[in-house]
Amino acid sequence: MAWLKGRSCPRTPEIEAALASYQRLFGGDQHATSLREQRRVALEVMRMLEKFETRLVGAVLNGTATEHSDIQLHVFSDSPEAVYTHLMDRRFEYEVFERKVRMTAERVTAVPAVRFETGHDMVEAFVFPRDGIRQAPVSPVDGKPMRRATLAETTALISDLTTARKIPLM
Repeated sequence: MAWLKGRSCPRTPEIEAALASYQRLFGGDQHATSLREQRRVALEVMRMLEKFETRLVGAVLNGTATEHSDIQLHVFSDSPEAVYTHLMDRRFEYEVFERKVRMTAERVTAVPAVRFETGHDMVEAFVFPRDGIRQAPVSPVDGKPMRRATLAETTALISDLTTARKIPLM
């Protein structure tokens, strides 16, 4: 990386902000429609997993998702198997995997997760212990606690997108 010496490269938050601006500018109605649909699907899945105090995270929450982005959720259960059984009882085919997440600047932990498809969307649900709801992992974008949205907050996001589309631009 010698070529980077002395150069000022954008930081991850700046890149994410530029991506969001680009999508608003060039994605227009198509991006807004796609994002609203992904959030609607996320809301349905969150309701289905409601007993696990599900939270929406990632690109679908922050608005930078493309139509190919996975819907990412945090669910809370002291038994990952309870989440798997819940999906199995609802006839979802799923894949179990593990992801390393940074909980603090010094601590990285492996978190069990499950990936499943609903309609045309892929969902990844990361299973944290019940008390994990009190401490969000560190965001890879800005190093702060990761933003998480509850069921009510996700509902409001969908309403905000719908309302924003109805307001004429001057």
